[in-house]
Amino acid sequence: MSVTAAEASDATRESYARKALLGSALGYAMDGFDLLILGFMLSAIAAELHFTPAQSGSLVTWTLIGAVIGGVVFGILSDYFGRIRVLTWTILLFAIFTGLCAFAQGYWDLLAYRTIAGLGLGGEFGIGMALAAEAWPASKRARVSSYVGLGWQAGVLLAAIVTPILLPIVGWRGMFAVGILPAVVAFIVRYTLGEPPIFVEKTQKRTGNPLALLVKDAETTKISLGMFILCSVQNFGYYGVMIWLPSYLSTRFGYTLTRSAVWTAVTILGMAFGIWLFGQLADKFGRRPIFFLYQAGAAISVVVYSQLVDPMHLLIGGAIMGLFVNGMLGGYGALMSELYPTEARATAQNVLFNLGRGVGGFGPLVIGALAAHYSFAVAIALLSILYVVDIIATALLIPERKGAPLE
Repeated sequence: MSVTAAEASDATRESYARKALLGSALGYAMDGFDLLILGFMLSAIAAELHFTPAQSGSLVTWTLIGAVIGGVVFGILSDYFGRIRVLTWTILLFAIFTGLCAFAQGYWDLLAYRTIAGLGLGGEFGIGMALAAEAWPASKRARVSSYVGLGWQAGVLLAAIVTPILLPIVGWRGMFAVGILPAVVAFIVRYTLGEPPIFVEKTQKRTGNPLALLVKDAETTKISLGMFILCSVQNFGYYGVMIWLPSYLSTRFGYTLTRSAVWTAVTILGMAFGIWLFGQLADKFGRRPIFFLYQAGAAISVVVYSQLVDPMHLLIGGAIMGLFVNGMLGGYGALMSELYPTEARATAQNVLFNLGRGVGGFGPLVIGALAAHYSFAVAIALLSILYVVDIIATALLIPERKGAPLE
């Protein structure tokens, strides 16, 4: 039975879309994997290179600073030069400087390598989200974006599994070499891809600077303000909960490190399920209704969780809280892809999400200060106020564009 030209074309488009999704998810998995293995390795690095606690912590801080800067820079470059080309640059930058970390001899050279590797990490989220959205039809846009978001969770879980096994065998230097492997896989996948047709078509008619297009008129400026608020609350809640959750469990309930890790892992699994579910629901019911549902769920669940004391209730409550608090990550890619034109899509994703990540970086600091003055339970419960702000911002500033063709 012969294959028609139309069927062959459909098969080609589907193959491209699947590879684009795989490459984007792998890139975001690389982010999660790298940041978590760094956390596991800090004590070993500090012991060998004689770092102070402040120096050890600054390796994470400057990796995130590099990620914020890289997100802004590479997002803009992607809208000028192409998704695949710039994603390849970010992978190479990350891989080279992660590899150099294995040869670090002291604080300053390792700090420089981590910061530059962070630049490469920062470009992954927004460019990958833009690529996936442009490669798939509108009817599947939200669920595909959620699959990219699941890449982070997969990377985190993989790091949690392999690092305790490999670190005693290969040491921290060997773990930096292991950290290159996801980058190699992502590079191979992307090497076989061309640019999305919509990018090629639209950028031939470029109308302005990508960054300026985020505030080109009053309506777009309002949308950008709303997305900045949503991304800030998303990251503030995520980092605020995840950084302090093990300490909360051990301080208030006396959980051992192993038990705290198990309860935290269940929360992460809840987050992963929430991301997946968000994509499914948003494609069916629209973006705004599901954001409202998750924001309300987050506001309620953090208050309820702060009141729990029974171990089984904490286990189940953590999964439910994780579902709502981080599940919204499954919606940002589709939402921002539909709110901004192709000439500024990756810029919007990376600039707004990474500015939000910058604000979110203060989450652990604020939660820690509130915990010191009041208690961990009060600090976690007060996060609910942020989700009420989130609901108001969504209602007043964010339009619904479900199913709309990309501009």
